[in-house]
Amino acid sequence: MTSTPPLTRLAPEERLTGAVVYNGLIHLAGQVADNPELDAQGQMADILQQVDALLAEAGTDKSRLISVQIFLADMADMEDMNRAWDAWLDRANKPARATVQAKLADPRWKVELTGVAAAP
Repeated sequence: MTSTPPLTRLAPEERLTGAVVYNGLIHLAGQVADNPELDAQGQMADILQQVDALLAEAGTDKSRLISVQIFLADMADMEDMNRAWDAWLDRANKPARATVQAKLADPRWKVELTGVAAAP
């Protein structure tokens, strides 16, 4: 009989967990900026700091990201969002990425990011 791999929940909040580590993968919940008054570049930079913190808590870093999905409230913010992304990106270990326009839960949010990383 095989045993079920352990499940680890990181940064639990009222309705969700910031990330879940399971079976060698780290699943990031949708991350949004702590300060929704920032522009798209500022929100993305804030989100990427949160991603760094969650990955560090899981014992890894952005070089282990496998895939990322970015949701923009307005595709006109793509260039600004990409400025923060490009400054943060580990160019030797780029994840697969998709960016789409979506209506976000709070109209002040311009960007939301989720993704999957390999656990160490």
